[in-house]
Amino acid sequence: MDICLLGTGGMLPLKNRFLTSCYIEHEGRAVLIDCGEGTQVAAAKAQIKISRIEAILITHTHADHITGLPGLLLSIANTERTEPLEIYVPSNAVGMIEALLKIAGRLPYETRVKTLSLREPTTLTLGCIDRMMTLRALPLKHSTPCLGYSLTLNHKRVFLPEKADELGVPLRERRTLHNGGSITVDGRTVTPDMVTSDPRPPEKLTYVTDTLPIAEIADFAKGSDLFICEGMYGDREKKKSMNEKGHMLMQDACELAKRGDVKALWLTHYSPAENDPAAYKNELTKLFKNVTVTKDGAKTKI
Repeated sequence: MDICLLGTGGMLPLKNRFLTSCYIEHEGRAVLIDCGEGTQVAAAKAQIKISRIEAILITHTHADHITGLPGLLLSIANTERTEPLEIYVPSNAVGMIEALLKIAGRLPYETRVKTLSLREPTTLTLGCIDRMMTLRALPLKHSTPCLGYSLTLNHKRVFLPEKADELGVPLRERRTLHNGGSITVDGRTVTPDMVTSDPRPPEKLTYVTDTLPIAEIADFAKGSDLFICEGMYGDREKKKSMNEKGHMLMQDACELAKRGDVKALWLTHYSPAENDPAAYKNELTKLFKNVTVTKDGAKTKI
């Protein structure tokens, strides 16, 4: 998966900081998480091809996470897209999203709004990207209903023709094995694991923003190759006010990353009043070594 943080700001866009939005691409198909004001401009600045977006995941209905939707959809329309586009939203957000779709007007492609539970975690296959990609949604604790998202890209075992040759598997039967089925050859049962490589580890990305640092997040992010998490402020004196507003500090994100045993942590969703998030880097690395205080346009692969 190729990942780009299009924007890292919360609440209000700044001259040097777009609102939070995350782009994840796999083999030419992409997922966008959240769509604040100016997302299409942030994408152009980061040299991201919005025509590749197949699904949009909305965390919640606060303006800094959804008001860019009409503009983005219209910009995608200008790429001559005709295939349907899926929009996943918390179950309480349908009316708000439909209103934004009305603002966008008539589009040359279908938008399919799909709801996700706010009562319990949801797991489904994100087939519009890859049938081996799993999407999980976790209800969070914010001032309004909100979801965190995790994407796991699983891998098929690699088919090994030399092993099939050794077992005398006819060519016409090999597709069955490659697709996970078993066959019989000369009275012997041949199973997929006998002609494929060892299992390959999956890639996992977890994205959480606008929430209190609830314990469930650490389990949700467990083992992530990359954990993207909000850090509104780095000033510990703001802990009480952030908790009252349903947000967390950078230090909270580091503690969650440590408990979740993630490989890397990227911070995002900085307050517009946080002029220099990187000023806290030394303190943060003492809590979690592999932490990045990101800027707009940050890119990586997992």
